[in-house]
Amino acid sequence: MENLFLKLDLGDYAESFKLFLAREKPFFIEGDSAIHYRLIEELFQATTLKPLPKVQALDTPLIHLGKQGVLRIQEIFAFVRIINYFAYLKTILKENHLGEWMEKILIPVEIMRICDYFDEKGELKSSVDEQFLHIERALKVIKEEKSTTLRRIISSAKVAMYLVDRQIHYVNDQEALLLRGGFNHALKGNVIGRSSGGFFYVVPEALSKLISKESELVDKKEELIYKYAKEISTQFLKFLKFLTYINREFDRFDAYFARVSFAKANDMEFVLPKRNHAIKLHRFCHPAIKEPKPIDIDFSKRVLMITGVNAGGKTMLLKSILSATLLAKYLLPMKIDSQKSEIGSFKEILAIVDDPQNVKNDISTFAGRMSEFSKLFAKKFSLIGVDEIELGTDADEAASLFKVMIEKLVEKEMKIVITTHHKRLASLLATHDEVELLAAVYDEKNQRPTYGFLKGTIGKSYAFETAIRYGVPHSLISEARELYGEDKEKLNELIQKNIDLELEMKRQSRELQDKLDEVQKLKNSLKDERENVIKDYEDAQAKMLKEFHGAINEAKKAIKSQDVKESHRLLNKANTFKKETQKIALPKSVENFEVGQSIKYGNSKGKIVSIRKDIATVDCDGLTLRVPLSALKKSTTQSIKNPPKNIHISKETPSASMMLDLHGLRAEEALEKLDKFLSDALIAGFDEVIVYHGIGTGKLAYAVREFLVTYPSIVSFDDAPINMGGYGATVIKL
Repeated sequence: MENLFLKLDLGDYAESFKLFLAREKPFFIEGDSAIHYRLIEELFQATTLKPLPKVQALDTPLIHLGKQGVLRIQEIFAFVRIINYFAYLKTILKENHLGEWMEKILIPVEIMRICDYFDEKGELKSSVDEQFLHIERALKVIKEEKSTTLRRIISSAKVAMYLVDRQIHYVNDQEALLLRGGFNHALKGNVIGRSSGGFFYVVPEALSKLISKESELVDKKEELIYKYAKEISTQFLKFLKFLTYINREFDRFDAYFARVSFAKANDMEFVLPKRNHAIKLHRFCHPAIKEPKPIDIDFSKRVLMITGVNAGGKTMLLKSILSATLLAKYLLPMKIDSQKSEIGSFKEILAIVDDPQNVKNDISTFAGRMSEFSKLFAKKFSLIGVDEIELGTDADEAASLFKVMIEKLVEKEMKIVITTHHKRLASLLATHDEVELLAAVYDEKNQRPTYGFLKGTIGKSYAFETAIRYGVPHSLISEARELYGEDKEKLNELIQKNIDLELEMKRQSRELQDKLDEVQKLKNSLKDERENVIKDYEDAQAKMLKEFHGAINEAKKAIKSQDVKESHRLLNKANTFKKETQKIALPKSVENFEVGQSIKYGNSKGKIVSIRKDIATVDCDGLTLRVPLSALKKSTTQSIKNPPKNIHISKETPSASMMLDLHGLRAEEALEKLDKFLSDALIAGFDEVIVYHGIGTGKLAYAVREFLVTYPSIVSFDDAPINMGGYGATVIKL
């Protein structure tokens, strides 16, 4: 994997990322990528945490412990630091999936007790055993005596004439003085070394005795430490499974935390690979480029063939596509617009970008390429990048060979990115459904690459222009052009004209799109304005209807009290409100509706059943409603299938009345009007209405009574009082 990172110019990226790890580990995280991504995102949003402690790898100590070995105190302290860090995390991370993870980590009480044995420097606390305290005090006293003894010797007049300097030198972990020859007349001691100037490093005899005592105390301390290391190792052996688990979880959290810290430090984002083979990059920047031009590319087909100008960014585009996919595969952060990007999952990512020529292995460039290609036919579901595909052999022969091989790889569901300067292979594959062409664009006017790319065309290499740019004499270029041939030069001109035309079309398309966007904005603005007018209308109408219904209720009270004069006055007042309500005209709908069309009425969705003039009968969620066309909006969503039993309710512009006159109507026509009248009365909130049908032959009265028996929402009905029509009218309570 390291080799792939180097091939894609991600070596510096990898080294920078490793600095954020508490201990070195592979980039790959075992387990479900979706779960890892979710926890990384949560950690990214979480509060700032303390960095993980830098600890050594503990796989070998765990094996040693499993064989009942004794761990070194440094190894024990490494476990202690890991456990203490998780104890800290459990107090901080208490929500969402991170909180659930921390809850599952149960630290045994015995292990926490052992953690309390150590101070922050990794040494056993003196409170663990009094002997540590005595030894520490004794060592401190000896250290002070050594310092006093050396100062006294340096200040001695006898020794002063032999001193080279007045410093204390550390040689082989021993404190010594640097003296000239003949010092033995003034000072007794042991020579432990010679300086480059021929002087002697001497440990005074008075100091040697103190050093001996110090050594004895250090040995006692080491014996005591080993004793505790043995006891702790015995305890650790009982919790070997827990230590193995916590060590693994530490690596997992370290992998998450390093990614988050690295992303925050470099303003990067994460992309979770999708379960497909699409690669859509938006504003991706390769980490190796200091001031990169962000890449936007939609690589949805199986093969992407990049042609065009030398030094125009073809190879870097290939490496960028592979790099983005590789970083997503290992959930490593990158500079990209993650919301608009999509990267698929691939079993392997392979880069054929180097010249494989090797003298020692007796292999040529083309032979090396063939060796690499031959391995591809045994693979599946991989992403392959091939730079300068015809490298090392005749371009025409290679074009035919590579065409066949690429088509075979496409059949094996490979995804391939190719760069080439040769137009023959591009022309052979141009008509393939799974091949997409991309040309690096050259700025003819300024004579330099733009590092931009044009979709759907073959690019010109600009070999002559590149040679001039890098200092080749013009006379040689002119001679080369003549040798190249007029026909081929015309072909290149034709290719360039095609590119220029395509660029111009894209420019015009952008301008047209901008204008369309402006028109759409204006259309949306007018639509919003119309909806505001309708809302104002509905608010005003609702207010007047409220007043109308209030007046109707007052009239009903007057009728019940049989105050005819007062009831007429109040009914006239209600009718005045009604006329005022009808003066407000709803803006006519600009939309055309048809029977069977899906519509939206308020918050309900349904379908038009029939249309008569400006009134439509609609089926909304099982209710059959009659509503004005102007109150409807078109909808692309289908209404609910198999609705419940229909209930017929009129929803026309309210014209509810408390009285209905059916005189002179046939029974069928009268019942239709009665149905609508009762629906309007129910919607208006009336609790009592009167129907005038006359006495006559009694057929109409009988039909009305039979209809009322089956009509829902009727509390009761009876003949009207004598003063209100008697047998020729029916009072209905709702």
